[in-house]
Amino acid sequence: MTDRRIAVEAWENLFRAQHEIFEDISRDFIGSPLQQGEYDVLLTVARGAARTARLRDITGNLLISQPSVSRLVDKMVARGLVTKCADPEDGRGALVTATDDGVHAFRTVAVQHGRSIAQRMAVLSNDELHQLAALTQKLRQA
Repeated sequence: MTDRRIAVEAWENLFRAQHEIFEDISRDFIGSPLQQGEYDVLLTVARGAARTARLRDITGNLLISQPSVSRLVDKMVARGLVTKCADPEDGRGALVTATDDGVHAFRTVAVQHGRSIAQRMAVLSNDELHQLAALTQKLRQA
């Protein structure tokens, strides 16, 4: 049986580490062509076939509500970063596609953001990073 005290301590450390790292790497978006939420949308969209993703898949990858994602995507459409159209396979859904400008902005920010993440995580060995990835995936699947 899991020791409750150890479980709470581990949770607090995980939560605090995530918060501190997130705050640190959020600085990558100061003065960048994208806000962090826009980057997160483009991360999902750019990985999709033909640089396209369903709006519900974007919502599933972001940690904000569906109405907030919809508003964010609409703002991105207005900025020319993505296009949005009806999903022919789901009458209630929408498809979001990255524009060339959106992909360019994403790639520009992704280089620095990836570098920042790697630098912050460099305190761990590759074996520890694999272990961390496995452990956090296990927690997410529980």
